[in-house]
Amino acid sequence: MLSLVASHHDLDLSVLERLSADTHAVGREIVTGCASISGAVVLATCNRFELYLDVEDAADAEAARDAVAATVATRSGYPVERVSAALDPATGPRVVEHLFAVASGLESMVVGEREIAGQVRRALTAARRDGTTTSDLEGLFQAASRASRAVEHGTGLGAAGRSVVGVALDLVEDGLPAWADVRCLLIGTGSYAGASLAALKARGCADVVVYSASGRAGQFAAQRGVTAATADLAASLAGVDLVVACSGASGAVLDVDALIRARSAEASLGARPLAVLDLALQHDVDPAVGDLPGVRLVSLTTLAESAPDGHSATVAEARTLVAEQADAYERAQRTRQWNPPVVAERRRVLEDLATAAEGLDERAARSLRRRTRSALHGPTVRARAA
Repeated sequence: MLSLVASHHDLDLSVLERLSADTHAVGREIVTGCASISGAVVLATCNRFELYLDVEDAADAEAARDAVAATVATRSGYPVERVSAALDPATGPRVVEHLFAVASGLESMVVGEREIAGQVRRALTAARRDGTTTSDLEGLFQAASRASRAVEHGTGLGAAGRSVVGVALDLVEDGLPAWADVRCLLIGTGSYAGASLAALKARGCADVVVYSASGRAGQFAAQRGVTAATADLAASLAGVDLVVACSGASGAVLDVDALIRARSAEASLGARPLAVLDLALQHDVDPAVGDLPGVRLVSLTTLAESAPDGHSATVAEARTLVAEQADAYERAQRTRQWNPPVVAERRRVLEDLATAAEGLDERAARSLRRRTRSALHGPTVRARAA
């Protein structure tokens, strides 16, 4: 197993945005274009771009890395050398422990965030849909989800509901009316928009209008008891106190002109302060929006600078638990790898037994089989333990 990791720990979010271009096409292209890679799962979130690869042989790892760098370079527009330098490789137990830590929220911009567990599950689902997963990748990602649940249940990390959108809402809360009076425009209808809506409702914000450039706002809003916006984004911005943008569309959905038009229409009434949260890695909001008077723009870069400290006793306990979970997974994998030779040895002895039992009456043959199987039990257990 080979992993190639780029994250907010080492790279600017603008670099991650370009590396993440056309994520799922990358997985398909890698598997079909490189004979040594039998499977791939791509995990791309707002603060990381990671590839988990099932490589035929450890000796093929370097060739697999080169193939991935070439594919990602073509999609991102970066030189191959820059992509290769950005993707940190790991093999063996390091892959397992890192993915378990990621799924548990320990490597997130907001340590302990709860959204990442769902993103890990969806990455595996996408690989299944694209036909790029393998039994080993299935086992690894399912074990990562179990580790995430073990960390949450064992430490409470994640149960507190810390999230990227939660920290973003904390940052702008002081400049907003009481949550019950806030009028919010939510841009996007994907899974992250659902999580953002849940966070808003949990704070008491009930006046939410949903906008989607793709036309999916009606169904999303009807299923969640909120209002769908019209196709005119500028009109939808009228009277809004807060914009939460998380559509992940390619290119800015909310540009300066649309916001100027909306605020100009309110000028006679006195344009109210506006908080804009851009939670999409590929910016939903033109950064120039933050230069408009009365507008406060919070982006993922802002959040990276403001994220809560991840050095606590609970986090240390969670990391210990992740290490234990990863070690248990590795032990189980080693046991499974040695099952075939152990089974082969048992089969050889039992085949010799069948030969030895020829010519014996049924009672004697049955007694011989029972004694032999009993004698095999101890060596089998010791072999598995070893």
